[in-house]
Amino acid sequence: MANLDLIRQSGVQIIWQTGSYYYKEMVERLGTDGPENLYPLEFISHMDWAYAVADVVISRAGAGTISELCLLAKPCILVPSPNVAEDHQTKNAMALVENHAAILIKDTDSKGKLFQQTFNLLSDETRLKSLSENIKKLARPNAARDIVDVILGVVKT
Repeated sequence: MANLDLIRQSGVQIIWQTGSYYYKEMVERLGTDGPENLYPLEFISHMDWAYAVADVVISRAGAGTISELCLLAKPCILVPSPNVAEDHQTKNAMALVENHAAILIKDTDSKGKLFQQTFNLLSDETRLKSLSENIKKLARPNAARDIVDVILGVVKT
């Protein structure tokens, strides 16, 4: 909400999944003055469609989401949730950051940095391509089979 003018001026279309808890409040706060390029949604039932149209994904850093982003080779900005056990989302995000495959912004810094860094990234084709190539290297499309193979190897010994 603190970046509405920046969003409005960017010309970038933003799909914002608020979640059911915040949806009504955010729509009320946006009122009729909300940027025309900001699309708040309570829930995205076809996340594959949202990913398909996204040039950059801004997300928390849960393991499932990170797996999806790796498989799709989507450039991303990760904002780990500070409300998870043992700060595991920061650890998840750092695994990508250390491989030059994502950008991390701390939750406490997001108000001042998130959208400016997002818009800077969108205007940097070289960095977008690099992030996409690097995150794709981390994808494990056969992870379930690989885990089963390890388990079967242990069971057989």
